[in-house]
Amino acid sequence: MVIKIPPQVNTVIEILNAHGHSAYVVGGACRDILMGKNVHDWDVTTSALPEDTARIFSDYRVIETGIKHGTVTVIINSMSIEITTYRIESGYSDNRHPDTVYFTDKVEEDLSRRDFTVNAIAYSPIGGIVDPFGGQNDIDERVIRCVGKPDDRFGEDALRILRALRFSSTLGFSIDPETENSIHRNYELLANISAERIFVEMSKLLCGKDAKRILNDYCDVFFFIMPELKPMKGCQQNHERHIYDVWGHTLASVEAIRPEPHLRFAMLLHDSGKPHVKFTDENGVDHFYTHAKHSRNIAGNVLARLKTSNKFKDTVKNLVEYHDFLPDKISRKTYRKYIAKLGIATVKELFEVREADIRAQNPVFLDERLEANRLGQKVLAEIESEKPCFKINDLDVSGKELASAGIPTAPEMGRVFRILLDEVMSDKLENKKETLLKRASEIYKTMKGS
Repeated sequence: MVIKIPPQVNTVIEILNAHGHSAYVVGGACRDILMGKNVHDWDVTTSALPEDTARIFSDYRVIETGIKHGTVTVIINSMSIEITTYRIESGYSDNRHPDTVYFTDKVEEDLSRRDFTVNAIAYSPIGGIVDPFGGQNDIDERVIRCVGKPDDRFGEDALRILRALRFSSTLGFSIDPETENSIHRNYELLANISAERIFVEMSKLLCGKDAKRILNDYCDVFFFIMPELKPMKGCQQNHERHIYDVWGHTLASVEAIRPEPHLRFAMLLHDSGKPHVKFTDENGVDHFYTHAKHSRNIAGNVLARLKTSNKFKDTVKNLVEYHDFLPDKISRKTYRKYIAKLGIATVKELFEVREADIRAQNPVFLDERLEANRLGQKVLAEIESEKPCFKINDLDVSGKELASAGIPTAPEMGRVFRILLDEVMSDKLENKKETLLKRASEIYKTMKGS
């Protein structure tokens, strides 16, 4: 079988071959090629020792990214290609990194240390495909299977547990029974993995086409990573609007929203506060007053523990807190306040969150509630098409101009600005300089009189 590889990658292999070394494209690139997918990262593995690789490519830009563990990056025609020496690893005392790395001259030995059979495939134009663990067959059968014994692979690197779930979610592959059982046995090893790495894998996993299935089938793993999620499972919602327990509703809502990490995390966490505020009335109907604020706090705690950026965390928290808004009941003034507080992009995404939430509820009310969403979006579009004024800086008057009109600085000027903004946002006042200056003088006179 002939596989087309970029000319830069082919050049790397040809140069290594010319110096008496074998070399192969390896890992995810081979997997994606065999699946007919686009390849973004090209890794090469070789029998050349890292020092030899650096010397062989001395005419090119060489970055000794991980030479201690056998990796050298070569830049050819603006493409970065990682070249790693065939290696064997042993001892994983931290369940993440090898204690010892040995170099070898056999590509099969290098492939034996890799995580899953679909990633343990190598290819070169001379040697063809090397597939000692049946990775091609597992690609055809759409199965994620560990190379060798799963307990050994997960013990070596516990992050592979999430990688298995991520590949299953993004590729739509099943997980073979032996690997699946090992995941359920070993997920507590994830305690040894950094929060940052867990967040990266979770973000990719949640955006996979099979995220709902993975979250459901491996909920024990996710409840270990984020114990705040566990109370949702089995928390019933005896209400006409709902057909699932809180966890089932959450999974359906995750699936229903656009696959962007902050949106998927928002849906995963949007109802996490419900079990803590559940109230059943005298008619046996369940209510969850103030759950959105509780969910916001939980989302903040989860994302802080996962060490996300402040921007990511704040965006998710805002989407969670305001997810239960009623888009057709909100006044234009309130929409403007939302925009001023959250930003127009987040307010637009609130409609996406709302729609996903609705689609995960009782379908009897689907059309009615989607229409309410559309009405709200229409109002927002009208506001956006106007000359918007959402913050003091948007007012058509400056502090210097107010000062010239005889209004002193803090605290008086600040109070005048806030009243002007409120009246403009409420459509009581035009955002025009002359109108604002006249009204500002009236406000100040009233303030002095009081």
